[in-house]
Amino acid sequence: MDEVARISILADIDKANSADPNKEEWGGVAHPKELLYGLRMSTWLMELSPDADDALRIAARGQHICRWEHPRSNYPMDRKGYLTWRRELYDFHAEKVGEIMRAHGATEEEIERVSFLLHKKNLHHDPDTRALEDAACLVFLEFYLADFAAKTDQEKMIGIIRKTWSKMSDQGKTHAIKLRLPDSVQVLLQKALDDD
Repeated sequence: MDEVARISILADIDKANSADPNKEEWGGVAHPKELLYGLRMSTWLMELSPDADDALRIAARGQHICRWEHPRSNYPMDRKGYLTWRRELYDFHAEKVGEIMRAHGATEEEIERVSFLLHKKNLHHDPDTRALEDAACLVFLEFYLADFAAKTDQEKMIGIIRKTWSKMSDQGKTHAIKLRLPDSVQVLLQKALDDD
């Protein structure tokens, strides 16, 4: 894939995510939530893997593409419902990104590789899947953990932090420890790690 195609694919992912009706304030400006998420994923990926190939860059930007079209509320609010939602989200995101890639002349092999990454396959052995998961965990910890913790039971939150931590590589954990988090979140993170 040439650079023009990659840039065009990323631009179309951003365009799709710009339609998100859900907004998040950042820097005093309301942004489409999933657009902001995709940009944050790309920023962390470049920190973790500055030499990331096209497939990994596309997967990072498209990880949450049009997620609002596939809401959690459409599924039973239990563990089985959650797992079904997550599994179908992987398919949904891979299909959406694949359509964009195909429109820009990507090969089926390139599309399959992005789909592989978006499905988080071979997490513990594929370095690109690990980098993508590290980026997702770091985005969660840096930008979403505080709000999530404010509305979640502390014991449940500690379990969530531990699960997040267990998915990260040593490199990801090194970056996570250096994050500047609110004091209340830092205490919660430390408690989760100390008790683990």
